Amino acid sequence: MSTKIYTRTGDKGDTGLFGGGRVPKDHPRTSAYGDVDELNSVIGVARATEPADLFDPLLESIQRDLFSIGGQLATPDPDKVTKALEKAELSVERVALFERTIDEADAELPSLRAFILPAGTAKSATLHLARTVCRRAERSVVALARDHEVPAIFLIYLNRLSDLLFTLARLANHRAGVEDRTW
Repeated sequence: MSTKIYTRTGDKGDTGLFGGGRVPKDHPRTSAYGDVDELNSVIGVARATEPADLFDPLLESIQRDLFSIGGQLATPDPDKVTKALEKAELSVERVALFERTIDEADAELPSLRAFILPAGTAKSATLHLARTVCRRAERSVVALARDHEVPAIFLIYLNRLSDLLFTLARLANHRAGVEDRTW
């Protein structure tokens, strides 16, 4: 017997949280983990966009990180689900990896002297889209952090991730021989 995807428990505008409790679907917590989930999906589109193998291992690892972030954001009381969250830990090494990757890409890219339009190859355009969704997710997590405890690493991670996605978008164009178009 399979589990049904619908439960009808949210039909009146609220949703259950991981570890218990319910909140309105427009609560800052649901907005934050919903935006992180959307970011994860957009990165999935970027992974599927040709050339699909370009940056794929890195992007898949980011998707796994985003699941971890979303799971923790959906948990107002982490002590209740400690065992389930064990694999959801996010280390500062992930941010350092992003910084190294950005630095390596910048060494390959022409200097940035103007704002660029989010365009070029399909791969680049989807990475730019992921960058803008990442910024929205970051804003939602900042809003949640005003009144609720949020691990500081989440804000640092999302901030650096948007920089990484911007750089990867530029690198995708560069490697395809497509120049960035300036504003």
